[in-house]
Amino acid sequence: MSSYYEKFLATGEVKCIDEEIPFEIPKSWEWSRLGDICSYLHRGKSPKYGEHKFLPIIAQKCNQWDKIYTDRCLFSSKDYIEKYKEEQFVQKGDIIINSTGGGTVGRTGYIDSYVFANFDRFVVDSHVTLVRSIYPIASKYVYYFLISPLIQIGLEDRCSGSTNQIELGTTTITSYLIPIPPIKEQYRIIDQFQKVLPLLERYSTNQIAQDKLNAEINIQLKKSILQEAIQGKLVPQLAEEGTAQDLVEQIKLEKQNLIKEGKLKKSALTDSVIFKGDDNKYYEQIDKQCKDITDQIPFDLPDSWAWTRLSTIVRMTIGKTPPRGEQSYWSNGIYPWVSISDMSEGGIISETKEKVSEYAANNVFSAISSKGSLLMSFKLTVGRTSILGIDAFHNEAIITIYPYLCNDNIMKMFLFKLLPILSTNGDSKDAIKGKTLNSKSLANLLIALPPIAEQQRIVAQIERLFEQLK
Repeated sequence: MSSYYEKFLATGEVKCIDEEIPFEIPKSWEWSRLGDICSYLHRGKSPKYGEHKFLPIIAQKCNQWDKIYTDRCLFSSKDYIEKYKEEQFVQKGDIIINSTGGGTVGRTGYIDSYVFANFDRFVVDSHVTLVRSIYPIASKYVYYFLISPLIQIGLEDRCSGSTNQIELGTTTITSYLIPIPPIKEQYRIIDQFQKVLPLLERYSTNQIAQDKLNAEINIQLKKSILQEAIQGKLVPQLAEEGTAQDLVEQIKLEKQNLIKEGKLKKSALTDSVIFKGDDNKYYEQIDKQCKDITDQIPFDLPDSWAWTRLSTIVRMTIGKTPPRGEQSYWSNGIYPWVSISDMSEGGIISETKEKVSEYAANNVFSAISSKGSLLMSFKLTVGRTSILGIDAFHNEAIITIYPYLCNDNIMKMFLFKLLPILSTNGDSKDAIKGKTLNSKSLANLLIALPPIAEQQRIVAQIERLFEQLK
């Protein structure tokens, strides 16, 4: 890699800045200091406030990640307005940066036309830095650079002052190295950002710092990966792996064996069969009854996949909560008892906040869920899944899921990864709105089922992609 040098025009000094260059850029691009591409880069000044609503002042509380809230502005005293120079008034295309205080410093906003809906002029106070780029540097490109992880991650460490009153100095902002592409490429980059911004803005309304925003984006990316997975788009389909219908037949044979062994009731064989008709509609056959369920199907699947009901491929047990008022159920607790608060999203439960007594184990519960079991919540936080790292009982808002297939670990891990998405289909949509599921709606959950070998490949691909997002 060739070295990078910076020349100071005032003194003629030239120095190597390789240590400051974070990454290589295309040959048509150039590195520049932010201050060198700005016509104005200064903090505002401490205002004198007045009662008359002549000149609104943008303070840090006005500048939030999702937008600039002009209704939170206070106003300058009428006689103080004359102390502002023309360049200090906010212009469309300006960028503002909160510059004081932990958790707030670095928050960056863009002055768009909506800001001027009620007032023609604004100024910023002394805790806000105003940045105005020089044409032909696109101001939106500079804005996207300033909200990028390159600037936001670790920003507070680059500030001065005490923990509660850290300051992002103008000199620090001026010295930011910014990669500058040709102007047409700047606008192409802006266009690409604006295509994904609606997704990002959905997670920027809680007035949180950039690191929190990045975390939310990470969560959304994971959800997108899972959504691709349940639609058969994450890994290719392989003909030699058979079909989901083959898998359903294997499960049916396993059920018949369990019935012969007295471990399962005959009613478990009364399964539904979901198929696509010649008219491209979806139908469900239960015994001799067949009905159109097209309106329940959220999307089409690959030919080797099949829609099925959760109760067709697994059995479930719902937990219980011992009476709270009777100490005999809780005192001297020795058996872990799982509530939803013990379940981390996609995690392993190694301990619980509460334990139940020997008396509760013998008089309330039928059987304990063993280590390695798959749990899913179906009330309030619908679809949260966890794997038990211990033997434990659980409450009535949680089910233990037991796949019927003999080699059930593959299907268990497939459901572990994808039930958080699959459980938002069909009847469970109501649960997201604050309602709860019941035994019937749990049994009727629609599951997009791939062949068992593809399930294994999907889980492996999800884990690889999630690892890259860490």
